[in-house]
Amino acid sequence: MATIAVIGLGNMGGPMAGNLVKAGHDVVGFDLSVAAMEAVKARWVRLAETAHAAVADADVVVTMLPSGKHVVAATAGPDGLFAAARPGTLFIDSSTIDVASARAFHEAAVVAGHQSVDAPVSGGVGGAEGATLTFMVGGTDAAFAAARPLLEAMGKKIVHCGGAGAGQAAKICNNMILGISMIAVSEAFVLGEKLGLSHQALYDVASTSSGQCWSLTTYCPVPGPVPTSPANRDYQPGFAAALMLKDLKLSQEAAGAAGAATALGAAATALYTAFAAEGNEGKDFSGIIEWVRTRADET
Repeated sequence: MATIAVIGLGNMGGPMAGNLVKAGHDVVGFDLSVAAMEAVKARWVRLAETAHAAVADADVVVTMLPSGKHVVAATAGPDGLFAAARPGTLFIDSSTIDVASARAFHEAAVVAGHQSVDAPVSGGVGGAEGATLTFMVGGTDAAFAAARPLLEAMGKKIVHCGGAGAGQAAKICNNMILGISMIAVSEAFVLGEKLGLSHQALYDVASTSSGQCWSLTTYCPVPGPVPTSPANRDYQPGFAAALMLKDLKLSQEAAGAAGAATALGAAATALYTAFAAEGNEGKDFSGIIEWVRTRADET
């Protein structure tokens, strides 16, 4: 049994902390949100008054924070979590952040005498609740080996993608594919509607043909064919459009820095920017089909 501090107890961090408790670990948590702190009590997570207090006696620290600047600010420097933790603590950052910030996180961890991995996740709130997340991990072989048993308590698939920042790189690339493919599937269904195809007919063909993809078969953006998709719950997230837009913007920042041509990634970013700007940030990202349908009706 390890003592694990979880910093960031929101929609993802809260369930992840609860699954670590279920695995037999002593888990202490902290979040700036009082509501998040109250909600996690039902998961038998001990609560700390401050983030520093949470990590002081921890063997492992898991962070789930909004952005790279938050991760670096929270961990590095004389007042950061690295300074507050005992030497040799394992830090697992499961936030989705830019690659440069992830590498800065690793560098500061080394200076402070800690092990570290960047381990962003895929699978959404459902995966966090069900402990079926995919973890994309960057870090040394030794740090990955130390983190793996803990990640397995929270996820179903654990992939060591390479060195510092490699987990974030994989996450950004994966979600660029996801954003592009959801738009493609949405456009196909709207075109099918215009051509007189039923949703079920198009699904039955495309799901077993060359158009098959996760956005279609697991997260179908129209009600009916996939009963568990957010389309059947008026596009309640799931994975909110604001988060998809965040990841697409990260992909474009990375593409610019690396000199990569990502024309479809750029187009998807522009479309989700417009979708979010019309008040849809809190809808599931698959709700973009409604925006696509509206634009089709305007032509």
